[in-house]
Amino acid sequence: MVRYLIKHLILFLAVQPLTAQNLLDHTSPNIVLIVADDLGYGDLSCYGSKKIHTPHLDKLADQGMRLTSFYANGPECTPTRTALLTGRYQQRVGGLECAIGLGNLGRYPEAKTLSDAGRLGLPPSFSVLPSMMNDYGYNTALIGKWHLGEGDAYRPAAHGWDYSIGPMGGGVDYFHHTEPIGEFLGTIMEGNHDFYRNDQPHDRAGYYMTHLITDEAVEYLNNQKPTTPFLLYLPYTSPHQPLQAPDAYEESPITMKTWRNGTEDDYKKMIEDLDDGIGKIMAKLDDKGFADNTIVIFFSDNGPTTVGSTGPYSGNKGHVFEGGIRVPCIIRWPGKIPDGEISAVPYISMDITAGLAKVLGTVPTKGLDGKDLFGHLVSGSKPDERALFWRKKRSATVRSAVRKGDLKYIRDQDTDLFAEYLFDLKEDPGEQSNLADKRPADLKKMQTLLQEWETDVKGERYN
Repeated sequence: MVRYLIKHLILFLAVQPLTAQNLLDHTSPNIVLIVADDLGYGDLSCYGSKKIHTPHLDKLADQGMRLTSFYANGPECTPTRTALLTGRYQQRVGGLECAIGLGNLGRYPEAKTLSDAGRLGLPPSFSVLPSMMNDYGYNTALIGKWHLGEGDAYRPAAHGWDYSIGPMGGGVDYFHHTEPIGEFLGTIMEGNHDFYRNDQPHDRAGYYMTHLITDEAVEYLNNQKPTTPFLLYLPYTSPHQPLQAPDAYEESPITMKTWRNGTEDDYKKMIEDLDDGIGKIMAKLDDKGFADNTIVIFFSDNGPTTVGSTGPYSGNKGHVFEGGIRVPCIIRWPGKIPDGEISAVPYISMDITAGLAKVLGTVPTKGLDGKDLFGHLVSGSKPDERALFWRKKRSATVRSAVRKGDLKYIRDQDTDLFAEYLFDLKEDPGEQSNLADKRPADLKKMQTLLQEWETDVKGERYN
């Protein structure tokens, strides 16, 4: 009888779902969340680059899992960051479907209406990071680029970050920490200083931005105690324009005329310097004895500009072809996620937020669109198939996409343009063969999915 009970107890436990408690094993893992800026799918050596050497990220991939079908929520900075902090499609907020322009300018009609009223940014009521971590006793720090609104009501402290340091806007001179001088979208930019510590202006001019973020992160880790878990969010500015290598200091701040200058060699140096910084952060986790109880997540906020590599994929930053949204992602969780493995399952960046909620065992008040990815990566189980959606607006241009299974539908609209594409990503990952005319039933199905999603995610700030 005892053997019978033990046998069935073992079977019962074996088939139980992977709950947050199973994941935690009565511990609260630290979180280090690293986001690169405009890094392409093919810009790391562990993702196939032959030109750029990234030994530290390669090592991280060997110690964790490399995701090969991981998507950013948007093809530009602000949208992906919005989805990451909310765990929801950024379209639900309103005004954040495009990167906020320099000077906190809106770049499409709804966003411009909000910026003209001083309301362009992510309202704290929408975000679940870091608040849900704070609720569970985590120390929380944001070290790096914000790009979710420069008004007081939208800055990091309003969202609950215990500590923050970095630029508020989308891009600054890597050495002088200033916006460019010159005309931008009809506005004269005066080269304003853009670097803040705990929401207050902070002068660290002359300190190369990537080194500053790395050194601040190392110092933060040095001050953490093993008795209190932490969330360290590191949105680096690298390798976003301006392309300034760490050995390219100039006495005068950059201007709009030279903002897009720079070479492939500068880009290479910036990424390799970023990799070196990440190596220092991993070393500090080891030195402090944190590594075994820390989830490390690395991904890029969108695809690269034309100077970067999208690997085998077409398109780049700003586009919803694969090269603009499929990005490198590496996740390490010692003892939980298998070492050196690869997952080709489609995930999207808001899944990170949903996964962290699951690890904590919490259910945010606002329902999440993201799905728990950690449970699947730990157990090896395959999630249910779902559709993933994108929509990016800028001026009169609207670029939309939906992927379900191997099918992907893209719709490009402008004042004088309407184009539709249908691709089978299994047979055509480079999106070279448009099947829109050959598979009308599939085209209609995907059009309907997109239409229904657009109705569902109407921006709440417009209601």
